[in-house]
Amino acid sequence: MISWYLNRLKTMSPEEMIYRLFQMLTAKYEQLFHAGRSPSEQKVTYNKIRFSYKPGYSVIHAETINVFGKIIDYPAEEKDWHKDVFSGNHFPVTFSKAINIRNNPALSAKNVWEVNRLQFLIFIALNYNHTGSEKYLRQFTSILSSWIESNPYLLGVNWYSNIEVNIRLIVWYFCWHLLDAEKLSNINPAFKDFVGEKWIPSIYQHCRYSYRNPSRYSSSNNHLISEYAGLFIASSLWNFRESEKWNRYAKLGLEKEIFRQHSINGINREEAAEYIQFITDFFLLAFVTGENSGNPFSGKYREQLRMIFTYIYNFTDMEGNFPQYGDEDDGKCVLFDQAGDFNNFKSLLTSGAIMFNDPVFKSKSNGIDTKNLILFGDDVISKFEKIQDQKSAGSSVFYTGEGHFLFRKKEENGEIYMHFDAAPLGYLSIAAHGHADALSFILHIDGQPVFTDPGTYTYHTEPGWRKYFIGTLAHNTIRINKLNQATIGGPTLWLNHYKTEIIKAERTGSIETVRARHDGYKSLGITHIREIIFNRDKMQFNITDEIITDNDNSYLVEFALHIHPLMEISEKGNNTIFIGNTGGKRGAMIILDNKLPYELVRGRTEPEISGWYSKSFMQKEPSTMILCSLETAGATKFGSMIGITP
Repeated sequence: MISWYLNRLKTMSPEEMIYRLFQMLTAKYEQLFHAGRSPSEQKVTYNKIRFSYKPGYSVIHAETINVFGKIIDYPAEEKDWHKDVFSGNHFPVTFSKAINIRNNPALSAKNVWEVNRLQFLIFIALNYNHTGSEKYLRQFTSILSSWIESNPYLLGVNWYSNIEVNIRLIVWYFCWHLLDAEKLSNINPAFKDFVGEKWIPSIYQHCRYSYRNPSRYSSSNNHLISEYAGLFIASSLWNFRESEKWNRYAKLGLEKEIFRQHSINGINREEAAEYIQFITDFFLLAFVTGENSGNPFSGKYREQLRMIFTYIYNFTDMEGNFPQYGDEDDGKCVLFDQAGDFNNFKSLLTSGAIMFNDPVFKSKSNGIDTKNLILFGDDVISKFEKIQDQKSAGSSVFYTGEGHFLFRKKEENGEIYMHFDAAPLGYLSIAAHGHADALSFILHIDGQPVFTDPGTYTYHTEPGWRKYFIGTLAHNTIRINKLNQATIGGPTLWLNHYKTEIIKAERTGSIETVRARHDGYKSLGITHIREIIFNRDKMQFNITDEIITDNDNSYLVEFALHIHPLMEISEKGNNTIFIGNTGGKRGAMIILDNKLPYELVRGRTEPEISGWYSKSFMQKEPSTMILCSLETAGATKFGSMIGITP
């Protein structure tokens, strides 16, 4: 732990160190005078917000929560809200900011927080909305009362992270509307007492905490977005004495962060692909709340949202799969759909189609879902149907400034899709959610991943597995001397960030070429350059790797290629490997350079972890990795060819 603190200090500016010291002093004051005590201000009125979702849709029968693949029952009154459902261990109900969430590698705060986001309350509220049954109302108030009583202000791990506080605010905002809580309070005395004595005081505590604990400096990534969004949405509805101030502050913050944390083309700077749907929802839900409350965001904000939707459209394949670069943890801002295969990227494209009357977004969307019905109202169905139908485009898109390259050839019933990553490591000085994946690529054929990114698996538990999944070996790129392209300073902390440079990016007729380099091995005097040429007519990728060195020292080159677990592998000799698709779709053939000896690695834990795939957070399975190894000295170059097979 001492090394983590030292590494964390290395990422801080002098100004941030002063800010962190001030935070420590503030925490001591809160511990002495506020922990466990409810702030006094609880008087509230309710602002009018347009909400036109009507009851009448199917009742949700599930009574369980999926926590990273582990199914648990809806919590009852005696629920232990501080328990890690995987390990069975508990966090103490002590002052939140004094809890060390990294002290026990077998105890994960994230596992606790996933339950305590309370997103399952949406489904109970939906059932009440659909049926009016007192059964669901009692279930809702019982569970939420239990949570509030078990989590006094500033006590316990559920007050540790501001992002969790704000996700609960957003969940409660939608629950309030689905229950029609203001009207219900006027006709149901028991519910009125629950609202006045428990729910409103806790909402105020959450708003107060959100405003007073912003993520600043090197932590001002997706957490800061969530804080602004949660506080804006909450203060748009619940009118406390400070709500007007909170609302202005949060709205200005969102207007700033939608540009600061995205490129001009709408690409999020954290370099974590799955986080894009998570982050975009915060901006989208705040935007819709502003529209429905008569407090709209600027036209520039709206257009930047459109650019974000455009990137989502471009970086998803024909089935809505995305390239999986960087961290992924199954995080959702709010849940309206229980289906395990619900694709929030497609849902966002539905939202984009509705907002911008855009047939391009509609072409890859999932149609109208519960989320979009709730956001835009029942009349959105006819509005969506009036948007003209259009086939999705099949052209490649190069984001040269950001280092993301999407090779694509769309056919009548299929698609060849490759993502080449020549982007920076991540965002801000800690690059918290980036992976050491410079110049890696993934390949999907007909909507099925073939060469894949192995995923994430874990954050703060099982450090050996964390280091593998974020490390260079776990990506389809080159590793030198068994070193990562950057230095791991902690589970979500990088030191010595590499820099990437685009040397060439052009499209000439049927030939598309990208050539890039990175300096992650500059301490060894080594530069890695990779060139990918896509011949659209031949449906063939030629990949050339060049290692340039300023000395004659010998070094080990490792070229890893990770195969999706659903693929079947067949070796044909002469460094030729066929990768077949068990789903009846087309596969691929790769011919490796003759100078590259290779082995097939699967599910290995010794001498180092290799050959694993994580389709979802806290889940992993063996998968095959083609590992090429070459001991050499001086400059070297080798080429590989990937072709599409019937």
